[in-house]
Amino acid sequence: MIFKGKVWKFGDNISTDHIAPGRYFHLRSNLPELAKHVLEDAREDFAKSVEKGDIIIGGNNFGLGSSREHAPRIIKVAGVSCVIAKSFARIFYRNSINIGLPVIELKEVDEFNEGDIIKVDTKLGVIENITQDKKYHFIPFPEFVNKILEIGGIDEYIKKYGDYGV
Repeated sequence: MIFKGKVWKFGDNISTDHIAPGRYFHLRSNLPELAKHVLEDAREDFAKSVEKGDIIIGGNNFGLGSSREHAPRIIKVAGVSCVIAKSFARIFYRNSINIGLPVIELKEVDEFNEGDIIKVDTKLGVIENITQDKKYHFIPFPEFVNKILEIGGIDEYIKKYGDYGV
């Protein structure tokens, strides 16, 4: 999978409460409405300004906190193509893959600037910062993970390939 988009930078310890504020819990069955509030506790203008294909860059421990699956879902519904961070909370990472949102660990995220245009290739494990003319490498996803991401999440994967995959 290849993504190209504008960078939005966030710092360390962005929690699921930052991503999906608890005061909007009543919207959990209406993901498009809930997505209008994505990350507003970390950055008030994000939900109103993010564009389809944009990419989130985070610091350490992105997605810490509760295991609510709504957090990666509304990031995806908001139009974000992938999230790149120094590290992820384990449950957030797995929930993201399960719902079809690519999440990539990269130690050099501090080198990216807000607004940079980057291109990500999950099969080759390459991130190209077009704005800065730099390339970064990460361990590519295994084939089955790329299939889960390409088809839109684990539910669609199981519908197509069954419980044991291909």
